[in-house]
Amino acid sequence: MLSVSVPSPSSDKPTPSDLATSPPPSVWELINRFAYPAKLKAWEEPWRDRYDFLVTKGYKLRPRYHPNWSASWMAPGAKKNPVYMVLDARLIKDDHHDPTNHCVPILDDFKDPELPAVSFMVMPVLRDFNDPEFGARGEVVDFVTQILEGMAFMHVHHVAHSDLTAVNIMMDARPILPQGWHFATTCFTPNGHGNLKPLARIDHPVRYYIIDFDNAVRFLPSQSPIVLGLGGRDNDPPELSTTHVPFDHYKLDVFTVGNVILKEFRQKFLALEFLDSLINNMMIPDFQKRPTAQAALDHWYKVRDGVPVASARWPLRKPEESVGETVVNTLTAARSGVHNLRYLFEEDKRTWANP
Repeated sequence: MLSVSVPSPSSDKPTPSDLATSPPPSVWELINRFAYPAKLKAWEEPWRDRYDFLVTKGYKLRPRYHPNWSASWMAPGAKKNPVYMVLDARLIKDDHHDPTNHCVPILDDFKDPELPAVSFMVMPVLRDFNDPEFGARGEVVDFVTQILEGMAFMHVHHVAHSDLTAVNIMMDARPILPQGWHFATTCFTPNGHGNLKPLARIDHPVRYYIIDFDNAVRFLPSQSPIVLGLGGRDNDPPELSTTHVPFDHYKLDVFTVGNVILKEFRQKFLALEFLDSLINNMMIPDFQKRPTAQAALDHWYKVRDGVPVASARWPLRKPEESVGETVVNTLTAARSGVHNLRYLFEEDKRTWANP
């Protein structure tokens, strides 16, 4: 799966005289020399062997996997990849999708040139939806809107996710991290050395995606969604407390998304009371009384209409914030106030899509 060597012989080891005349290696060089050997690992070699083939398909792997790659202790490819069957590549072409569809897209798929039973699946490189953390009220509003729209889209197409929890929501972070990030060590820049400097989501909106459909169920249009199932990672839905009892898989999604909004936002940040009615509605214990995804989305639109767009840039504050965080949030609030002043003498045409 794509989520979009010249070995050094033992005789080339430095002699004592070489070491005496060479400058001392940096800490990073030492880490690479001993933790990440120059020779490609066995799981990396098939990727190297398919470098040129993938280029013909429009995907360029990292320089480490080029057939003529020479080892460098500072090479970005020296990072250890945690999943051997997944590798990142740069997509040469772009793609477009239905704006209401927030299911992770499959950009491409094709057969391996040497192993007919093996296929490549190309998906975008994504990040956890809350890394980096949310910083403004408007960013929360945008997240809730996108995820509710995505859930409603799936249900309209008769698909229940059945594990729609926080770990299965990710984002395309390119707008806030235009320089990119390292695929294996996501807290660093693509070269594996620099620290990330994310931009604010309120100024550079991101798109959220729903992933991991191994528990998903697709129903026929006339089929009842009340069937047996295992559920997912969220153990809070009351209908999962009893085994061997059918439940509504659509309503399970509604509950778990409500739980995401509760735990990831309402319980973490202050001044988000406007989320309460939505959360309470989505987490009604009796799934038969719980709203559908579309009803929850319609309810949210009404709630959102009652929240002043002028508050979109208000900084999110935590109950336990430090003195330093308080100072930063105060400065951010001051900038938000200055931003709002411009609308005192002209018509305010701001929307949640453009706050």
